[in-house]
Amino acid sequence: MKAFILAAGLGSRLAPLTNHKPKALVAVNGKPMLQNLIERLKSQGFDELLINVHHFGGLVVDFLKAHDNFGVNVAISDERNGLLDTGGAIVKAGWFFKGEEPVLVHNVDVYSDMDFVKLIHQHSKSKALVTLVTRSRISSRKLLFDSKNRLIGWKHLQKNETKWVGKPVTYVLERAYSGIYVASPLYPDLIRQKGSFSIIPEWLDMAARASIMGIEHNDGLWFDLGSVDKINDAESKMNT
Repeated sequence: MKAFILAAGLGSRLAPLTNHKPKALVAVNGKPMLQNLIERLKSQGFDELLINVHHFGGLVVDFLKAHDNFGVNVAISDERNGLLDTGGAIVKAGWFFKGEEPVLVHNVDVYSDMDFVKLIHQHSKSKALVTLVTRSRISSRKLLFDSKNRLIGWKHLQKNETKWVGKPVTYVLERAYSGIYVASPLYPDLIRQKGSFSIIPEWLDMAARASIMGIEHNDGLWFDLGSVDKINDAESKMNT
């Protein structure tokens, strides 16, 4: 199975921990968050990984080499010449999606105890282009779904801004994106943007042409590891 780990971000919210290293190598429970994620993926049968790098990208490459890629096949999508954001990263990595099987895409700075194999199976059964993992939690930004869990919009609560795939509807399910999704092989080919860009507007564009589904994961653990305070909170809850 294949997974693409998005690890190229600047990690600005994790400063000063990221002043001299990438966020992927910031420790959570005594191990770099990248190592934690690779080990979890490997334990569930993922044997082909792609990892994008930018901020102190060479340190990530050296770390992987020093640990023999943790016993899995690892390729690097090198963005050291220019950060491509969550959308451009997919376009650059289009080659990795070629083939028969879907790809799990996972932010390096989130943790969950989700069964990824089950997620892959649910995605394949639904025949969706993309399956987004969501959670009922407090967030200033929400993805909007209809009663059949089809993506129909996006909302920014603080800015009082809503974007719809089609016409506005009254009954919607509002859930926060969890930084994890599964995509079918055709996914990169349907992205219209080029360069550096966020993927969420592209999901809204694609949802008018293809099946972008949401799946709710409220059981078990999920943590945002994007700031020092959030890492401290995650560690305290993991160890109770």
